[in-house]
Amino acid sequence: MPELIHIGSDHAGLDLKNALKTHLEARGFTIRDHGAHSPESTDYPLYAQGVCQAVFAENGRGILICGTGIGMSIAANRNRGIRAALCACEFHARACREHNNANILCLGSRITATGLAASILDIFLDTPFAGGRHQGRIELIENAMREPLCSCTIP
Repeated sequence: MPELIHIGSDHAGLDLKNALKTHLEARGFTIRDHGAHSPESTDYPLYAQGVCQAVFAENGRGILICGTGIGMSIAANRNRGIRAALCACEFHARACREHNNANILCLGSRITATGLAASILDIFLDTPFAGGRHQGRIELIENAMREPLCSCTIP
């Protein structure tokens, strides 16, 4: 059974989202599109929340797109269990998977051309998490999200 990828965008990311859906389908992935479905102005946090809920519930992966990718990454990372990475180059995509086990890729449609976005996406999907010392760092992030912000001690 093909892997299910959750995808969402606001109005600014609609064209890139549709192009990446075609790219994913050609690679054999199943896509669940959480919107937006029209170029009318929308609120990106709503789409971020839908993708995050699905990714968390299914221990899956997702893609979020807005004009810069910044808003989507901020909104997504407010959710427990979500590690959303804004990637503007292939190195970002590789590192966020290897070191951070990112489960959501954020892209900016106004800053990343379609071809580059597809390459970033491929690397994000194909790069495994390295584990090891990186797992402990992810656990620190997850535990910090359950505690008040000021509870972390810097050595």
